[in-house]
Amino acid sequence: MRLRVEFTTEPFDLDEAPAHAVVAREVVEGAALDSVDVGPFGNTVEGGADAVLAAVDALLRRGLDAGATRISLQVNVIAEAGG
Repeated sequence: MRLRVEFTTEPFDLDEAPAHAVVAREVVEGAALDSVDVGPFGNTVEGGADAVLAAVDALLRRGLDAGATRISLQVNVIAEAGG
C-alpha cells in the first residue's frame, strides 16, 4: 500500500521557521520516502505505508516535543504505479 500525507505544524511564524517546523522537515527529509514536498503553508510526503507511518510517528513525537501546539494530518491511500 502507498500513502500520501499532507501535514502542517502550528503555531505559524512567517518571519522565521519555528523549531517544530524545522524538526518536521528534518524528519521527512531523513525518512525513506519516495517524495517529499516541504512548503511554507503545507507539506506533502509519499511512500510505502511502513515508511510513511514511521515518519508520521516520528513527526508527531518530535514536533510536539519541539513546541508544536497543533499538527494537522491528512492521510490518503494512493494507487500503486501501474495499477
